[in-house]
Amino acid sequence: MKEILTNTLILFYFFVKFLCMEQEFDTIVENIFEKDGRYRMDAYAFVMDALLYTQKKFKCVKHVTGDEILEGMKELLLNKFGPMTMSVLRHWGIKSTEDFGNIIFNLVDSNVLSKTAEDDIDKFRNAYDFEEVFNYGYRKQLHKKISRMRSI
Repeated sequence: MKEILTNTLILFYFFVKFLCMEQEFDTIVENIFEKDGRYRMDAYAFVMDALLYTQKKFKCVKHVTGDEILEGMKELLLNKFGPMTMSVLRHWGIKSTEDFGNIIFNLVDSNVLSKTAEDDIDKFRNAYDFEEVFNYGYRKQLHKKISRMRSI
């Protein structure tokens, strides 16, 4: 019980810190966009949402690995946007998992996020194929749900 309370308080601290940073975050992303205009500001906000989602999923209070954040992003994108995921990603300027890495490392360079010695942009290169995951994978997942509903 004490561990759960401690973890909850730590997550609350980071959430409050994040809220306080929201206005500052917009300014930071505008500065990033001036230097690197490849990605829309919404993509940066999504990465931060995905970070919180991933920390909760993997019960990580602080740092998550590249593999973990990519898994969290995949799940969150499918949950939020479903069959529209590819359109949303294109709108944001994201074409591959490497783009997620670029956004994360832009945020690291701007001191919004931190990294460890093991963190490397290479972890984000070709981690998964968008077409396979977000189109074929989504249709497969949807087919399973429909099949389960029909069997009830």
